[in-house]
Amino acid sequence: MQPPKPPYQSALSAALAGDSNALIERAMQLHALDRQLRQSLPEPLASHVRLGNLRQDRLVFLADTPAWASRLRLHAGILVDAARAAGLPATEIAVKVATMRPVPPDAAPPARLSQAAREHLLAAAAATTDEELKSRLLRLASMA
Repeated sequence: MQPPKPPYQSALSAALAGDSNALIERAMQLHALDRQLRQSLPEPLASHVRLGNLRQDRLVFLADTPAWASRLRLHAGILVDAARAAGLPATEIAVKVATMRPVPPDAAPPARLSQAAREHLLAAAAATTDEELKSRLLRLASMA
């Protein structure tokens, strides 16, 4: 007996098989459904959650913080009703906390290249005949 496939397996298989149209279509459908379902939520809750996936009869939502996740769980009935009104066979929701925030550009200074890396980049630039590649390698070497 084989273990069950992870939920992302079908999307990954489609992407690797070159069936990007199906993957893009799925993303567009989820985006449209997300906008429709979040309209049934009060503000500011609606701006702190996103529909992440629809698996069989379960709506999977992502929340900014555990506090917003808890508030969203209180509105599970409203979301299930809105999904049913949209023609989906939803019976439950799952809420996951996705706290990834963008890192400000000035948060971490750029790492400097080592002297050895500089020497390798200079050697590679000297060995290539492609002028654009040579220019880029020299620019990278100057960061050491």
